Amino acid sequence: MSALLDATLSHLRALVAFDTRNPPRAIGTGGIFDYLRSQLPGFEVTVTDHGAGAVTLHAARGQPRLLFNVHLDTVPDSPAWSASPHELRVEGDRAIGLGACDIKGAAAALLAVAQATDGPLALLLTTDEEANDARCVAGFLRDFPATPGNRYEAVIVAEPTRGEAVLAHRGIQSVLMRFAGQAGHASGEQKPTDSALHQAVRWGAAALDFVAAQSHERFGGLTGLRFNIGRVEGGIKANVIAPTAEVRFGFRPLPTMHPDRLLERFASLGDVAPVHFEETFRGSSLPAGDTAGAETRRLAARDLADELEIPVGNAVDFWTEAALFSAVGYTAFVYGPGDIAQAHSADEWVALDQLQQYAENLYRIVSRGNA
Repeated sequence: MSALLDATLSHLRALVAFDTRNPPRAIGTGGIFDYLRSQLPGFEVTVTDHGAGAVTLHAARGQPRLLFNVHLDTVPDSPAWSASPHELRVEGDRAIGLGACDIKGAAAALLAVAQATDGPLALLLTTDEEANDARCVAGFLRDFPATPGNRYEAVIVAEPTRGEAVLAHRGIQSVLMRFAGQAGHASGEQKPTDSALHQAVRWGAAALDFVAAQSHERFGGLTGLRFNIGRVEGGIKANVIAPTAEVRFGFRPLPTMHPDRLLERFASLGDVAPVHFEETFRGSSLPAGDTAGAETRRLAARDLADELEIPVGNAVDFWTEAALFSAVGYTAFVYGPGDIAQAHSADEWVALDQLQQYAENLYRIVSRGNA
C-alpha cells in the first residue's frame, strides 16, 4: 500500500466518522469542518453556513485555475448495514463506510494530496447535494461567477465515475400535479371529467406514449427520455367517484431537450387539464445549453480531460452538481473514484485501487502546477 493511499485512508476514516447524513441535515460549521480546517495549513479557508445544514468550505492555495468540488453529506444509513456505518473498515480490496463511495473517498484523497504537495489547489466542499437543495453551489456561484478573468477556468466535480471523466449526463425535473373531479356514486355513467383518478390514469397513459416516442433522441451515448410516475394517490373507496387525485412524477432529459418545452408538453397531455401543475425541482443537464452550446461545452471538457491525462468515460444517467457549474458557463466534468452501483447501498464501499489511482492522478496534476 502506497504512502499516498495510506494517507487517503487515514483521512477517509476520520471523514466517515463524522455524521453528515442528509436528512436530517444536522450539519454545522464545527465537527467535520473543524477537522478540514486543521488539515489545510497554508490554505486560505472560508466556511459559510447557508442554513438548514448547508455549509460550504472554500479553500485555496496559490493561484489555481481549477476548482475541485466534493459533497460531504451522505444519504441516511439503513438497518441492512452489517456494522457501524461510521466506522471505516478496510477489507480485502475495498474500504467500507457510509459515504466512502459517495463521495468522501474523493475528499480524503484531496486532503492527502494537499498535504503531500505545495502546488496550487482549490477545493469547494459542500453538505447539501443529497437534499436536492443546492444552496451551497448557488452561494459559491454568486461570489465566483463564470466571467472573463474570474479566479477559476473550470470545475471538476467528484462523484463515483470509476476513475473516468464523465462529460455528459441527463438533467432531472420533478413535478407535482393535481386533478379535480366530483364525488358521487360510482354506479352511474361517468364523463371523463367526473373522476379525478380517471383523469390521472388517462394522463399517465398519454405520458407513457409521449415518452416512448422520444426513444430515437440521442446525445453523447445517451438515448431517449427517462420518465417515472413515482406516486399516485386520491379517491375514497371503490364505489365513490374520486373527487381529488395527486400525481408526482419525474423525468430526466437529454442535454439537447428543452426543459420548459417538456414541462409544457406534460401539462397538456390527457383529456382534462390538471388544476395544479408545479415543478418542484430542476437540475439542468451536463453540459448545459442548447444543442450547439452543449456540444461546444462537451468538447471543451474533453480537451481539459485530455490535457490532464484523465481517461474519458461514457455519459451517465444520474445527475450531478457539475450541471450547476456548466449552466453558468464553467467548463465542467465529473470525475471520482467508486462505482455508482455502490452509492446509497448498505455496506457502501470504494475499491482501493480506484482510490489510489484517483489520488495519484490528483498528485500528478497538482505537483506539476496544472491545477
